[in-house]
Amino acid sequence: MQRVRVRYAKRGRLRFTSHRDFARAFERALRRAGVPMAYSAGFSPHPKVSYLGAAPTGVASEAEYLELALAQHIEPDALRATLDAALPPGLDVLECVEAGPGTLADRIEASHWRVELPGVTTADVTAAVADFTARDHVLVERRTKDGKRTLDARAAVVSVTVSAATPDPPADSAPDIVSGASGFAAMQTDNGLPAEGTGAPALSESPSCAILDMVVRQLTPTVRPDDVLAALRAVADLHLSVAPRATRVSQGRLDDSGGIADPLGPDRAAALAARGSVPGPAAGSVVGQPA
Repeated sequence: MQRVRVRYAKRGRLRFTSHRDFARAFERALRRAGVPMAYSAGFSPHPKVSYLGAAPTGVASEAEYLELALAQHIEPDALRATLDAALPPGLDVLECVEAGPGTLADRIEASHWRVELPGVTTADVTAAVADFTARDHVLVERRTKDGKRTLDARAAVVSVTVSAATPDPPADSAPDIVSGASGFAAMQTDNGLPAEGTGAPALSESPSCAILDMVVRQLTPTVRPDDVLAALRAVADLHLSVAPRATRVSQGRLDDSGGIADPLGPDRAAALAARGSVPGPAAGSVVGQPA
């Protein structure tokens, strides 16, 4: 049985795909692509797919991960191309790497988030961030299916920087979102912030746009970008008139400099070492056929 680790992205309108919807779409893509999956035993066999820490619904990501168990060997590059073609644009398979020793979950402990704040000046955000980082604890409430839960947003944040940008309008900017039902455009998150990506004008139309780059530990309960924004509102009265737009840039272990190491790096190194000592699969090996 071959194990393959996959990095994929949620982009554009597909950021509104829930994790459950993505899992259904991905399993259908596996069938369409003819991937020879390994299946669990029992009365209701299912393909062996392990997902790791999915981004919240409504948040884009360039660094989502999962692991597949395959019944026969497939060249990872061929698997990537075939799976990507079987998924809709916006759910994009970026990389497939044969799994090396160790578990992928042990290599992921933090996320780098980039949050665009249209209509907010960098001076206001910088002042709020300074107040936030000067504190040891900042408690916020999140509404869950089991009621309200209190979490410490400050404890999870390793670093945060502020910059200014005037990005081009996103390809999916809003006629279908802005001109939709007013109830959808007025959606609020559990922390009282405008829902990400709802009711927002194109960024180029905003007089200013502050960018937050945050490295956040993946604690339990998980601190999300909207929790950090709620904490900035609590400590510095930073209110957002336009919906924020968050993207997970990367995930991995924290290195000595406070950055994030690529979780697939050890797998690439192991694959290169194996190719140096063991003949690789035959040229032209494709999905659904043995090498």
